[in-house]
Amino acid sequence: MNATADRSRTDSLDALDSLDAAPPALLDNVLHAVGLADEYAPWPSPVGDVFVAWNARGISCLSLAGPDPTEFESYFRTRVRRPLRVGDGPPSRVRAALDRRLSGKSGPTFADLRIVTPFERDVLECTARIPAGEARPYGWVAREIGRPGAVRAVGTALKHNPVPLLIPCHRVVRSDGRIGEYALGGPGNKRLLLTLEGVPVDDLEPVKGFVGSDTTHIFCLPWCRYDRKVSEVHRVSFRNQAEAEAAGYRPCKHCRPVA
Repeated sequence: MNATADRSRTDSLDALDSLDAAPPALLDNVLHAVGLADEYAPWPSPVGDVFVAWNARGISCLSLAGPDPTEFESYFRTRVRRPLRVGDGPPSRVRAALDRRLSGKSGPTFADLRIVTPFERDVLECTARIPAGEARPYGWVAREIGRPGAVRAVGTALKHNPVPLLIPCHRVVRSDGRIGEYALGGPGNKRLLLTLEGVPVDDLEPVKGFVGSDTTHIFCLPWCRYDRKVSEVHRVSFRNQAEAEAAGYRPCKHCRPVA
């Protein structure tokens, strides 16, 4: 063996000895730093305490906090399939992302969506763009992602949203105005969140078609912020797009009620 090869072998052995002597938590810390392991901690939300999991890439999971944290750990490992450890508390970037979304501000979600399918990602990213204080029907999401016939699949994707609150699936309702199901505790929590955001929940049920203003000649979804600015004396209802357009009305550019 020549001298160069001998030195290389010696350096490799020294490196292995260093790893053996490294602190036991080193591997765990490295995995977390590159997004291959997660931490979690409780966080107070408008619907009660939740467990939030995160890594270097973003928030990866959010669920209601039960009395036994091991249930969340088991759920996480089954679904996400990464190591999970208890953290000291959500770091500032995680708290800021959650506070930003709940306050209705736009911007990056800081969500780690590696576990979802491409279709689910499209659904979740579209849902993340729905403004606070408004709602959209499942069919609207399906149409916006170019899959108008996939309304039921959209509902399933939102049911499996790994990061509710961060991605506001509570802002997606049924086309008849009914609240529908919710991944984070059911319809009651969904109604609460919409109410806190200023959505007139009682006016959602039942509703069909579109609403317009006879001063602007624009028609909207019933859950659009501009619809709520129309006084009753100037409010006009339409059963469908053809009826609205026949009356000389054009669709709202904000809520995009039709394709």
